Amino acid sequence: MSVLVFADSSEGKFKKTAFEVVSYGKKVAEQLGSEMVVLTINGGDASELYAYGAEKVVEVKSDLTSFNAKAYASVIKQVAVAKGSNVVVVDSSIDGLTVGPLVAVALDAGYASNTVALPSSTSPFVVKRKAFSNKGFNNTEISTEKKVVGVAKNSYGAHENAVSGSTESFDATLPELGVKSESISKATGTVTIADADIVVSAGRGMKGPENWGMIEELADVLGAATACSKPVSDLGWRPHSEHVGQTGKPVASNLYIAIGISGAIQHLAGINASKVKVVINTDAEAPFFKAADYGIVGDAFEVVPQLVEKLKAFKQA
Repeated sequence: MSVLVFADSSEGKFKKTAFEVVSYGKKVAEQLGSEMVVLTINGGDASELYAYGAEKVVEVKSDLTSFNAKAYASVIKQVAVAKGSNVVVVDSSIDGLTVGPLVAVALDAGYASNTVALPSSTSPFVVKRKAFSNKGFNNTEISTEKKVVGVAKNSYGAHENAVSGSTESFDATLPELGVKSESISKATGTVTIADADIVVSAGRGMKGPENWGMIEELADVLGAATACSKPVSDLGWRPHSEHVGQTGKPVASNLYIAIGISGAIQHLAGINASKVKVVINTDAEAPFFKAADYGIVGDAFEVVPQLVEKLKAFKQA
């Protein structure tokens, strides 16, 4: 028996979540007294995975130019069967939440998404998960022989554990995809929300798209991704790809800065997993202040430029 970990990548580079799931899978394998096998699909340099404890890496090379849930699930199943894996670990990103259930169906396995800790017990197999839009937790028992675990971003962390690993290739058979990507346009030179440790987000308090320059400047100084509230994307001030919240992209960053966002319940539900939340708003009664770790009651047009100036001075010191 083995623990199979899927290390996701994009354009030949491993995502940050890949190192977190490898770290997690390594510990689960130790708990079960089994070995860990790490699977990559058109991934990066396997030696990067060795640094996090991946002693055995299986590489699958294919003609896929972009993520396809059906194809990825099929490949993961094939490798899981070949390696005798009773536990499969994936991340809980948007892609992971799509592929995880498909893998579970293919393996006739139980599936627990948004897992935030190592199993508290392996017999029975019990994991702690986020629940109620990140407002609470539950302990879920996976009673099936085979199990699929989705690890929530920034919940376990990536822990270096360098080993001397080995890599082998695996010839997987791809199914009929059903959906074909003709072209994909991506922003370049910016930090994506999915990979960002810091997110700078703004709302209608910015008064218009012409004022977004200072948000982008703050994000640039911090090495952060930019995001926005739903009304902002609905108004066309910012692209929908930047909309975060329960109805947009979920955020689990180490630092989330909300500027001119009142804090509607749907927005708070989508960013509640962020570790430290900072709010800047003129309205001291804004709901966001109740959820924030730090708050500044003030005009963003006065506060943000001063913050940028202080940060630049700090970085130059």
